[in-house]
Amino acid sequence: MEKKNFRFETDVIHFGYKTKEHQGSLVPPMYQTSTFTFDSAEQGEKRFAGKEEGFIYSRLGNPTVKILEDRFAELEKGEAALAFSSGMAAVSAVLVALTKTGDHVLCSQGVYGCTFGLLQMLKEKYGVDHEFSAMDVKEAILKQLRPNTACIYIETPINPTMKLVDLELISNIANERGIPVVVDNTFCSPYLQTPLTHGCEIVIHSATKYICGHGDVIAGLVVGKKEFIQSVSRTTQKDIGGTISPFDAWLLLRGLKTLPVRMDRHCENAQRLFGFLRSHPKVGKIYFPGESEHPNDSQIMRSQMKKSGGLISFVLKGTKETAQLFMNQLSLIKIAVSLGDAETLIQHPATMTHAVVPEEDRKKMGIDDTLLRLSVGLEAWEDIKEDLEQALEKI
Repeated sequence: MEKKNFRFETDVIHFGYKTKEHQGSLVPPMYQTSTFTFDSAEQGEKRFAGKEEGFIYSRLGNPTVKILEDRFAELEKGEAALAFSSGMAAVSAVLVALTKTGDHVLCSQGVYGCTFGLLQMLKEKYGVDHEFSAMDVKEAILKQLRPNTACIYIETPINPTMKLVDLELISNIANERGIPVVVDNTFCSPYLQTPLTHGCEIVIHSATKYICGHGDVIAGLVVGKKEFIQSVSRTTQKDIGGTISPFDAWLLLRGLKTLPVRMDRHCENAQRLFGFLRSHPKVGKIYFPGESEHPNDSQIMRSQMKKSGGLISFVLKGTKETAQLFMNQLSLIKIAVSLGDAETLIQHPATMTHAVVPEEDRKKMGIDDTLLRLSVGLEAWEDIKEDLEQALEKI
């Protein structure tokens, strides 16, 4: 299909795929092969030397994966993309590509637990330091930047406190100093937020979540400038080997087709459940993008997000045991640590996704023992509400 100025909802279905190039198949074929043959020894030499385009080996590139990468780059408004075998494979490849011994990474005040673990490993084993920042006041950010700051790493909304980071504020500061800004955009998907259009350089996704949408794939995606993506492809992805399988890429292409429809339903359900939880006497603080107690979040959300998203975090009045008792009373809602699935999921960050983070650091991030994260699914919102309601009555 020739490129026209199609809208997002059309590009998630059509971009980067021409049926006439694949025997007229309406659905992109799955090239489930480990290697590709050459017409001649000379052709193999040219491809390995980079003098001829074409596929060599599926760890280095695959036609099904390429369709996914081309389509996703378009959705995130980037020049190129790379698909990985997991979200953490994507995070690892980017941070390893951007840093060397003696460098410094400035991070948002709160990151996914495994990202925190990776940062700790880079510090302890390879001498790459990191520091956390509230990232809300320009002067404070400037004080935390160092001559050896290799990148700024952001989650927005932050997992699991839903605090928003002003992407234009950060990118303006970073771009003046030539520091790349990396944004984990998993919680929003490109349907709700496109960080590259706000001056950031690299976007990361755990595609396991909203991009897949069906809870049956582990994958990651990175989008950025073509030169950077090619560099990562030739080095950290190729040599560490965290590449996606053709089958998982095919499943992501299938999931992408319904992303806008699913995200609208996730957001609509979450907005209604936020209203219910906010007014419940057994719920303390509640965090929902644009509606939380974080100062300036409403203004930030209006400037960079289409909607509030499908995640709500809330604090129950009581203790850790109160939170666990509440979770154990749920029936429709499943206790699980992922998000973005059709099913509504709930988890306890302090003992699950962020258990690796020391208690002192968790508290600085705003993660206490009564904080719960709810990933709102696609069920009838009334049924989700009734399940929450009956569990709250039992604590």
